[in-house]
Amino acid sequence: MFFLQERIGYAEKPFFIIKFRSMRIPESSNSDAQRLSSYGKFIRKHSLDEIVTIINVIKGDMSLVGPRPLLPEYLPLYTKRQKIRHSVKPGLTGMTQVMGRNSLKWTRKFAYDVWYTHNASFLLDMYIIAKTVSVVVLASGTSHKGHATMPKFGEKNS
Repeated sequence: MFFLQERIGYAEKPFFIIKFRSMRIPESSNSDAQRLSSYGKFIRKHSLDEIVTIINVIKGDMSLVGPRPLLPEYLPLYTKRQKIRHSVKPGLTGMTQVMGRNSLKWTRKFAYDVWYTHNASFLLDMYIIAKTVSVVVLASGTSHKGHATMPKFGEKNS
């Protein structure tokens, strides 16, 4: 039901994010599309898999607003500019989530993350939180064109 996954947080420090399991445990050749159950599609579409992640906010690993924490395997792939995303705590929601979520290419996601780090403010956070509500209600941007979820960072056409 729950699972822990290592992610990279503030100052490139690893931590374990807590989430509802929305995918079957991977086998050697399973794609995300094969692993995603109908239950998983529903909870991901409506961001219900993120509810327990509030525990990470309470623990201090995350903030309500900031760049989403990504997998450790991506860290060596970042440009110097993209690494700026780690100068703030990762968030449950952020600019990327309200501007297109997984429908965006990685370069656009990183541009929003870096922009946020330079422009973070209380008013911007309130805007992002309010806009997140509409994005979640409309269930927009939950997958990338041609993918069940999102291609891995560094893959062709990502």
